[in-house]
Amino acid sequence: MVQTRPTVSIVIPAWNEEDTIKACVLAALDQTVAALEVIVVDNMSTDGTAQVVHALQLAFPDAPLKYLQQQDVQGLIPTRNFGLDQARGDILGRIDSDSVLEPTWVEEVQKAFTDPEVAACTGPVIYYDMPLRRFGAIADNAIRRAMIVITRDYHLLFGSNMALRATAWQLIRSEACLDADDELHEDIDLSIHLHEHARKVVYSSDMVTGMSARRLDDNPREFYSYVMRFERTYKKHKVRNIALRAPMAILMSAYPALKAMRAGELLNKASELRREQRSTE
Repeated sequence: MVQTRPTVSIVIPAWNEEDTIKACVLAALDQTVAALEVIVVDNMSTDGTAQVVHALQLAFPDAPLKYLQQQDVQGLIPTRNFGLDQARGDILGRIDSDSVLEPTWVEEVQKAFTDPEVAACTGPVIYYDMPLRRFGAIADNAIRRAMIVITRDYHLLFGSNMALRATAWQLIRSEACLDADDELHEDIDLSIHLHEHARKVVYSSDMVTGMSARRLDDNPREFYSYVMRFERTYKKHKVRNIALRAPMAILMSAYPALKAMRAGELLNKASELRREQRSTE
C-alpha cells in the first residue's frame, strides 16, 4: 500500500512587508513538491503589500496563492491564528514574511511528518543579508542541534521556520496565548503548550529557510528587550527549567560580533549601490 504524503499549507502573516513579501511568496511557490496553498494574511498593511501579492496572483493565475485580510486587531498572533484557522492542509507551515524557503522545504516537511507521532517540526535558517552565509548556516544548524540536547524534554519551535500538524493546532488553539501587550515569543508559547500535552516536536536539519538578519539593526536596548521575551514567556507559563535560558545567553553573547558583521554587510551593499549608480551616469 502506497503511503499518501500529507498536504502542506504555508501561512505567511504580513504587516507592511512590500519589500520582502515578493521573494517570500515566490520561494514558497517554487518548490520541488508543491504546497497545497500559500496563504498571505495581511494585517492592515498601509504600504504596497496587498498590491505586490495581487500582482503575483495575476502573474501566476494557476498558483495556489491566497490573499486574506485580518482586520479585527493589530498583531502577529491573531494574524497567525487567522491564517492557521483558514488553512486546509494536513500540515500547517508557518513562516515570516522575510523568510525565503529553500526549494525542497515542502518536501522535507512531508518527510518529517511521516512519523504520525510528530506534532510539530522546525529547522535551521540561512541569514541571506549577512556575510559568510555558508559558515553561518553551519553554525546556526549546530547551535540549534545543541539546544535540543541542552533543553532535553523541551524542543523549541522557531517561528520563521516551523510546521505544525493541523490536529496539533486544533488541540492547543484555545490555549495559545494572544499576548495583547506583545511581550512574549509566540513560537516559544506554542512549544510550551505542545509540551504540556506531551506532543512530539522534532528538528530537521534539511528543512531550511533563508531569513533576514534585520533584527540585528535594533539598538542594544531594543535587542535586549527582544531576547527577554524568552524570560517573559517562561514566566507567563511558570516554567523554571534553567536549561531553557540557554538561547538567551547565546543571543546576548553573540550580539556584538553579529551586529558588527551586519553593519559591515550593509556598508558593502551601500558601496556597491553607489558604484552601480555612478556606472549608469
